[in-house]
Amino acid sequence: MSAREAPDQIAERADRPARPSGGLANLRRGFNDFLERVMPTGLYPRSLIIIIAPVVLLQGAVAFLFMERHYELVTKRLATAVGQDIAALIELRAADPGPEEERRLERIAREKLSLQVEFLPYQPLPPARPKPFFSIVDASLLREITDEVKRPIWIDTVGRSNFVEIRVDLGDAVMKVLAKRSQSYASNSHIFLIWMVAASAVLLGIAIVFLKKQIRPILALSEAAESFGKGRDAPEFKVKGAREVRLAAVSFIDMRNRIERAMEQRTTMLAGVSHDLRTILTRFRLQLAMLDESPEVEELNRDVEEMSRMLEAYMAFVRGDAGEAASATDIPAMLDDLKRGAEHHGVSASVETHGQPIAMVRPDAFRRCLQNLVANATRYARRIAITAVHDGRRLEVRIDDDGPGIPMEMREEAFRPFLRLDESRTQAGDGGSSGLGLAITRDIARSHGGDVTLEASPLGGLRAVVRVPA
Repeated sequence: MSAREAPDQIAERADRPARPSGGLANLRRGFNDFLERVMPTGLYPRSLIIIIAPVVLLQGAVAFLFMERHYELVTKRLATAVGQDIAALIELRAADPGPEEERRLERIAREKLSLQVEFLPYQPLPPARPKPFFSIVDASLLREITDEVKRPIWIDTVGRSNFVEIRVDLGDAVMKVLAKRSQSYASNSHIFLIWMVAASAVLLGIAIVFLKKQIRPILALSEAAESFGKGRDAPEFKVKGAREVRLAAVSFIDMRNRIERAMEQRTTMLAGVSHDLRTILTRFRLQLAMLDESPEVEELNRDVEEMSRMLEAYMAFVRGDAGEAASATDIPAMLDDLKRGAEHHGVSASVETHGQPIAMVRPDAFRRCLQNLVANATRYARRIAITAVHDGRRLEVRIDDDGPGIPMEMREEAFRPFLRLDESRTQAGDGGSSGLGLAITRDIARSHGGDVTLEASPLGGLRAVVRVPA
């Protein structure tokens, strides 16, 4: 082996183990994907499967082994003993086939062997009877007696409840034997199955009750987190359940308290900043009002008004109207107000509502959310169509217009704060100057637990869709 070949062979040997591991990883991923598709999504049904599956598999394995091994073994031994008794009677009868000997054999079988034996005139054996549902022991019984007797036989385990009827073809006669069922094979398998099913039902009942008790605190925590995330008052719930659930609940309460304190501090700070800035802008207006009218003064007045609008937009964006509580809101009435506002600006507007009229939202914040979208459409379109659909779980408001629209590749970028789309449409609701209209709209929708998307409108312009749980 040369020095040049050695590294290549070493590298080849080093690469060999990686191939099975890659295939194994793909197999594992495929199996995990399959489980994700077939498994239920809820924690409660998944937990039940985790408990039920091992119980079912264990009970199935126990039942199979018990029925296949224990009952078959017991039946084999009992059937062998019965077959040997019958074979002995056949041998004795073959030595002296007279009527006296047959009656003596019948008496011996009845008194000593617990068998009811009767020798009948010869006739063909009846056709085979249908086998029972559990035919494992019947097949073993037939096989063992046939091996011992070595003659054509017919067995009926169904016709008589407490006896097994066996008929043996003796050539010149038919030997009819009635053996007790317990003497022939282990026939109480149904008792074992009943006990097994009953025990499984009891165990599963206990598991279901226990799981419901364990899942209840998790559901309460989930409802509290969802309500808090939607800006609603989170219901007070007791910290209970397993240790991990208690830790999660305590962590959620601490997080909620920190967020509420931060929001309260921010609101207080913004109120102070807003008051100070508005005071300065008010002094500017007073000073400008004392000056003589001129083009320069008019320009300064426009700048002050623009600064005031920008300040209100910035404060609304930072504040997000998060301090407002959700309440039952008449959506059709709100949309009618927005329609009248659009028509006041000379735009043709229509409103269409479907489903429940009342939705749980923060009224002022949600109105501002829709107002920004309607104002944006009013600025660029001549026709607006507002449609609201409330199915009891989710409220969807669509605002269509026939304006120039926004290119598809720029629709998501339009939600970025301070972004102005000079070549198409610009965010409105704040005068079209701050670039915060759509950003505020999405922030309000997401604070409700929903979102805002932009699509192509059937009217030829832009469609803004607001979806919130309500």
